[in-house]
Formats: sequence, C-alpha cells, structure tokens
Amino acid sequence: MRVAPAVTISLGLVGLLSGAVPATASPAPGPAPVRSAPQQRLDWGACSAEQKELNEAGAQCAKVTVPLDYSRPGGRTIQLAISRIKAKSPGDRRGILLSNPGGPGGTGLAHPLSLRPALKDVADRYDLIGFDPRFLGESSPLTCTPAGPPTKPGPRTSARKDFEASVESARDQARRCGEHGDNAELLPHASTRNVARDMDAIRAALGERKLSYYGVSYGADLGAVYTQMFPRRADRIVIDSSTDPAATQYELFRRSGEPLEKSLDEWAGWAAKHHGTYRLGRTAAQVRATVQRLLDRAERRPVDIAGLRLNAPVLRLILKQPIQHQENDPALAAIVRDLVDAAAGKPVEPGPELAAMLELLSSPELADSFVGGAIFMCGDGGWPAGGWPADPEAYWRNSVRSRATQPVFGPYVNGMIAPCAFWDTEPREPGTRIGNSVPVLMLQARRDNNVPYEGGLALHRKLTGSRLVTADIRAHGVYGRGVDGHRPVPCADRAVNDYLRGGQLPAADVTCAATEVTR
Repeated sequence: MRVAPAVTISLGLVGLLSGAVPATASPAPGPAPVRSAPQQRLDWGACSAEQKELNEAGAQCAKVTVPLDYSRPGGRTIQLAISRIKAKSPGDRRGILLSNPGGPGGTGLAHPLSLRPALKDVADRYDLIGFDPRFLGESSPLTCTPAGPPTKPGPRTSARKDFEASVESARDQARRCGEHGDNAELLPHASTRNVARDMDAIRAALGERKLSYYGVSYGADLGAVYTQMFPRRADRIVIDSSTDPAATQYELFRRSGEPLEKSLDEWAGWAAKHHGTYRLGRTAAQVRATVQRLLDRAERRPVDIAGLRLNAPVLRLILKQPIQHQENDPALAAIVRDLVDAAAGKPVEPGPELAAMLELLSSPELADSFVGGAIFMCGDGGWPAGGWPADPEAYWRNSVRSRATQPVFGPYVNGMIAPCAFWDTEPREPGTRIGNSVPVLMLQARRDNNVPYEGGLALHRKLTGSRLVTADIRAHGVYGRGVDGHRPVPCADRAVNDYLRGGQLPAADVTCAATEVTR
C-alpha cells in the first residue's frame, strides 16, 4: 500500500472539484456584442507533444489571436489554442462543430476525440474544433502563486473548526490569484461572455459564416450565452445539462442539496438490496444511518486511511463524486464500506474506487488545480464576485440550517465558500440575460443531482426556439454516455445526431422512455 502524507482538503477548495456553475447569473443585460472578428491567417501544424492522441488521430493545431479586452480591440492580445479534425466527407461537409466539455476551468483542445465516437457518421460532415478557453491549458495562461504545503490535521476537529479552515483557504486562494504577476489586469476579462466572444473569433478565423456547437454542463451554459450574443452566427446548437440562467452560482450550489439527498435515498435502497455484499444495512433507512454515523464521527475525529486523515467535508466530497451516476452505485457502496471500516479502526486496503480518490486528495498540486474554475466562477457577473456572499457567516448559517432536511450534503452545498467571496477583482460587465428564439436542442437528465432538472426547464422556457429531450436517469450529461462506459440513452443520441445531420429539431419536446436506456 502506498503511504501518502497526511493532508486535509478544505471545504473552500473541494467545492470546485465538480459541478456546473451558471454562465448567466446576472439578470441585467450586458452591452451589445462586438462586431464579428476578421479572418486571420492560421499556422496549422502538429499539436503539442502533450496532445499525443490528437496527433495520432490526424488532428492539426493552431493559435488564434484575440483581444484581451474586446472593448479595446487594438489593445493587448492573447492566444487561444485550437484543434481541428477535418471532415471526411468534403462533398457533404456542413461546416465546423465546436465543443466544450464543461467546468468551468475545463480544457477542451482534445474534446473532439471523445465526442467523435458518439457522433458516428455525423462526425464526417464537420470539421471538429476543440479549444482551450482563454487562460487555460495551452491558451495564454493565467496562473496564481502556488499554494504552500498542506497543513497536517490533528486527530480532533469540529464542524466549526473545519468551516473556519475552509474560510482561510478560500481567502488565501483569492490572495494568491489576485496578487500574482499581472493578474490584476487579466482577471477582469475571465468571463463566460468573453469565452463566447472567443468562440466567435474562432469562427471568423476559420472563415466560417456560422458555427455549430455541442456543450455539456458549464459548456451548455456557454452555448446559451453564445446564442444570446451571436444569434445570427448560431447554426446547429446542442446543449446538454444546463442550469437556471437567473440563479447565482451560490444559489445553484445550494439548489443541488435536495436532489443529492434524493439520490442518496435511491442509492441506499440499492445498497440495502446488496447487504450481503456490502453490509451497510438491510433497509434504505439503515444504510443512510450508516452514512450519517460515519459523517458524525468524522466531525469529531477525522478518518485515518492510507496515510490520510479525512474530515467530514472531504468525506462529503468523496460521496458526491460517484453518486452523480447511477452506474456508480457499486463503487459508492465499496467506498462507504472501506471508510466505515477505517473509521472503526480496522486495517483497510482501499479498493480501486477509493484509492483513486485518495491519490487525488494526496496530490500536492490539488489546490492549484482549481485555478481555472475559480477565475470563471468569480468573473461572471454580479458583485460580490459571481454572486458569492462576502460574509463567511452567511455560509455557516445556511450550512447549519440545512442539516435538518439535508444532513449528508446540505453542509457541503450550503457551506462551500469559494475564493470569490474574497475576490478583489470586480467583473467588467453584468452577466447575460437569456431570452431568444434561436433553434437549440437541449438535453437534461431528470434526476441530475449536479444541475437540477428544474434549472434546465427554466432555461428551456427562455430559449423559446428550443426543444428539450428528457432522460429519466440519474446522471450528469445525457448524450454519448456509452463513450464513457455508462448506459447509453439511444433515444437522446439519435435526437442529437439527427439534428446535427439534417438540421430539423423534433416537432415537440421528447421524453426518452425507460426502455430506451440500454442496460
């Protein structure tokens, strides 16, 4: 067994590890979009050595130059890294299909590789374009002062002590980002509106009149913003797993508490049926009680396992990751079994599911990996930055109140304080108020506990030209699930590919029957 140094992950950092955040938090309209960027000559060539799979797929890469500040097109510029896998059917070529895998903070240069198998023959009709959003990956970077070594936790703690540690961690990250290099000049331009402008600059640089697009999670919100800012440039737009465009980022985190608890109930029922394997309880109530005892104990004495010491906020994070997909029920049960045994003082060799998470938690680069998410979470409309409350006690009060109805995940989604609460950089413009008739194909999982279904419905009502495909599954992301080893939803996959192939939206909203989910 590999022994990692003892480390604790604060609530302020772990909240950024997963989950969509809104690109359209502010109800106020922004300024009119800038004029379309001119076409520029691109120097296509092999992708970087780090993009081995792209090179093996025959892709090419280039850099697109864009303004740092679109209100000053003659000022400082930055570069965007893009990739291209050319259409295989030149005679049937439709145009370009950009994509974004989510985040915020996710890089997308290689995303066409994971999208292409789901597209099947449709992939042959488009140049598939991947890109790293501004300040991320191989685009002009934005970095923060590296985090110092993690503080080794003691054997005793409390919920309040864990919360105060998260506040200090969030405050430290805000300071490390705000004071580093010339970030004071760069950070005001890290926004979803600017990423949408960058997408249109990529379109113009490629000499295309319009662009088609697929985005999931944060990428879905980005797609909605693009339709609002550049409606005449939008061709065939597909957005998967969206959020309520009127909610702030903190509100979206809070709203996920109830569906997370419902997902836990669903998983607990499954685990009870497999009590003989996992020994977590013979009824759903007993399984939930097992999880609650684990968390209650960790709020007094962190769990020692594999050289790590895990407090309750970290355990909540660990539980939240697999519960997003119903296919992960066995993995979650195995993780809880390992943690319960470790909490009881038994020697535990973590199973592969938990071992992978512990490896991430023990990584010295973990804190720095959240930079990309933070800069966009804090840069999108509203003040304090991104709509995050500036008073730490507001998070604490909400966390305490949530325990009555959301005892497992309520303290996580209500008490998660982002660096945005201490951000010194005020956004340059409000967020984007969505309301247009651009044709859009939307997909949403009814039991998504990351971005609740009601949020997708709210966006659907704002996008009056949209059609919604609903899948009654517990998942985050509906299209192309088979590529990731999850159960495909053929009904949804057909709807996307038919739309991208022929351009016709379904005549009405579609609900994929349970029998349409391949098992």
